[in-house]
Amino acid sequence: MTATTLGDDQLARNGSISGMALRIFALSIVAACLAFLINNYLTFWQDWPGIGNLFSHLDLFGAEALRKPFPEGAVLLGSLQILLYVVLIGTVVAYVVRTSNRGLRVDAAHLSGVAAFIIRAAFWSVLLIGVVDSVISFLRIEGFLSFFVGDKLTTELGLSRFRGAYVHYPLILFSIVIASFTRTLGFAWLALLVVVAELQIVIARFIFSYEQAFMGDLVRFWYAALFLFASAYTLTEEGHVRVDVLYAGFSERGKAWTNTIGCLLLGLPLCWIILIMGMAGRATVINSPLLSFETSQSGFGLYVKYLMAGFLAVFAVSMMVQFTSYLLQSVADLRGEPGKPKPPENPAP
Repeated sequence: MTATTLGDDQLARNGSISGMALRIFALSIVAACLAFLINNYLTFWQDWPGIGNLFSHLDLFGAEALRKPFPEGAVLLGSLQILLYVVLIGTVVAYVVRTSNRGLRVDAAHLSGVAAFIIRAAFWSVLLIGVVDSVISFLRIEGFLSFFVGDKLTTELGLSRFRGAYVHYPLILFSIVIASFTRTLGFAWLALLVVVAELQIVIARFIFSYEQAFMGDLVRFWYAALFLFASAYTLTEEGHVRVDVLYAGFSERGKAWTNTIGCLLLGLPLCWIILIMGMAGRATVINSPLLSFETSQSGFGLYVKYLMAGFLAVFAVSMMVQFTSYLLQSVADLRGEPGKPKPPENPAP
């Protein structure tokens, strides 16, 4: 075997090791995000102790006076919450080692598929919830709801917690099922629905002199969903407007470096900041509305204000997954890996 062959083999091994390390890093970000969301649910919805409270209880820094009393079994539950991170990241490491010959673009494509699934499910959720909640609100206002469901259920549907648990959540689960079988993203249809919802307000107000709070709530509900859910998809399609006037003149390698650094220093940290600041406690801007099933002040509007707070979490998670995919694609360009996707034919201006 010649020295040249040995050098090529060494470069290949080094390239494989660096590629595996990057895949572990990128996929671990997604795994940590999943563990964070699961732990957030366990801590604030199921009253598990939480990792922060566990460390405080264990008195790791000698602050005996600050130690908080824990109920029996809480240390075990808190330890399981820590273990969740270890298990998910360990699964990522095992997966990467098992698929050591896989290129970066394959994982990038899989991550884009995950982001697309999240926003497909979110699209169907807001579509179904918006329609169903509008029908319920209309029937309540006009006094027809008790005719269809009875007085007792009519009263219960006037409670945000009941409507959220027994109407919205089942529709979200049904939307996840629909998203599993569909492969199209309905943002064009959602944009049309926003226009239709606004148009029916105009027609009802100026022709029939009829307007109710739920009609405006529906427009805001769909409008917020359109912009927040479509962000990850727009990033995939290179549709975001770039304010960097220098980027267009960069070489392909320069663009790859710009995207890599941008993902690491701007994109991914921003998503983590949104999640941590919005879900760090019970009174934060995402958790508080979700926990209390917060609604607007108008009693006969849509009961979806708490879901609109959750839009921020969907935005952060879908963008994080897509930024991770974007990172792998950019590094693949720097490494010269084959299979670079073609740019869209009609990119957004």
